[in-house]
Amino acid sequence: MSNFENIMQFITSFMDVSVILFLFILGIATASFVVIYIIDRFQHKHTIRRNYPVIGRFRYLFEHLGEFFRQYFSAMDREELPFNRADRSWVYRAAKNVERTIAFGSTRSLSPSGEIIFLNSLFPTADSKLVSKENMIIGEDHVKYPYSTQSIFNISGMSYGALSKPAIKALSSGAKKADVWMNTGEGGVSSYHLRSGCDLVVQIGTAKYGVQDESGKLSVEKLKKLAAFEQVKMFELKLSQGAKPGKGGMLPGEKVTEEIAEIRNIPVGKASISPNAHEEIKSIEDLLDMIQFIREQVEKPVGMKLVLGDYSWLDKFCNEILRRGIASAPDFITLDGAEGGTGAAPQTLMDYVGLPLNRSLPMLADKLNEYGLKERVRLIASGKLITPSSIAWALCMGADFVVSARGFMFSIGCVQALQCNKNTCPAGITTHNPKLQRGLDWQDKSERAANYVLNMKKELDMLAHSCGLESPRQLSRTHAHIIIDPRTSVALEELYPTKENRFKTIDITEEKAS
Repeated sequence: MSNFENIMQFITSFMDVSVILFLFILGIATASFVVIYIIDRFQHKHTIRRNYPVIGRFRYLFEHLGEFFRQYFSAMDREELPFNRADRSWVYRAAKNVERTIAFGSTRSLSPSGEIIFLNSLFPTADSKLVSKENMIIGEDHVKYPYSTQSIFNISGMSYGALSKPAIKALSSGAKKADVWMNTGEGGVSSYHLRSGCDLVVQIGTAKYGVQDESGKLSVEKLKKLAAFEQVKMFELKLSQGAKPGKGGMLPGEKVTEEIAEIRNIPVGKASISPNAHEEIKSIEDLLDMIQFIREQVEKPVGMKLVLGDYSWLDKFCNEILRRGIASAPDFITLDGAEGGTGAAPQTLMDYVGLPLNRSLPMLADKLNEYGLKERVRLIASGKLITPSSIAWALCMGADFVVSARGFMFSIGCVQALQCNKNTCPAGITTHNPKLQRGLDWQDKSERAANYVLNMKKELDMLAHSCGLESPRQLSRTHAHIIIDPRTSVALEELYPTKENRFKTIDITEEKAS
């Protein structure tokens, strides 16, 4: 048999196999189509599928994919929620340490009410001028081991459980490299928080994960054990958080692995639902008692985290501190805005409950000033603050520090796929699926987290210098305007006057009247 005949025979036999395989696949596909058609046509739960068998199923696919793809194809740079493309893009570039300049003009509109404009000085501070940045101390003169730090921008509370193992390792290592603190979130302290040696703020949530005894009460022994770690710098009592004020932490059962269950002392595979409040805290007095009790055990700064909604308690809170003595005050307050994020929350709470930070921050800062407590109680702002301009705004309004969770998630690769409440995060950040975690190289991402901080510092300095200041900590309400309408803007100090400024306004009015 000639070579030609051999080749033709091989081709014929290959084609026969291909035809058979094609027919087999076609048969399976047809049978599947028929089965799905029958199921859809005779089920009674879904109208679209009943009226449009098989085809109707594509609606759910497109609806699911739409959450992810609309940010690339339909949303403009400045209009997407919860974070627009322009802000995310700045974080990505800062984290990768690549070019952050833009050309031709800003895409940011200067017309919408509420937008902030910083006031540049006629004589800006030279960038070459070296300014020694003093440390800010938390708990000075009131605890045995106060916390002293230069860092303005730090990592907000994200639990091991809500975040994956490689994500925690990346962030903790990045925090160490950038010399900032990392909040553990309410899920307890894991070995992945400790291994990098970064400064830690231990959060105590309503479930007391990591510091609870067998009955679920606060364990003095476990508190002291954690406080013995030199890198544990502070403790934060969480009352509420922005995305779900009045609701405790929620971790789906599929994310409760054996290791996470052991840390939290809960069953494997069962949803972790924290109580919506601390059982021991029913009043201002109880709150201050609890803060003082924890502080006595750990001998380190103790503060609280909350979302401001009802604010009628603030005067009583401040008066009770003054009655007891200034030492009884929390060493810091972390104020979260209603725009804060979380891995899982009921939409009703996320959309409609709590004051946004742009209203609550000036309110709380002014109240502390009014009672002479601002120097005693350090104010930490949290909630959708991920760019230099938003951090600078918070400093203007009275914040001493800013913490961010989602900004750091972006820095290590988050693509805003909105899958945090599931175990399907495509970036490997909020999933415990090993196949999805595989793509997150924690060592590489730790460099990006550190770059994000370092470039944030650079641009905060640049903004402060533009305003004629030597340091971002010198920013105040005199250094920015807020847009009222397309033709009007006012200084922040006019819209949010301090108590002293209000008195001055009254005096001037009375003088004119006389």
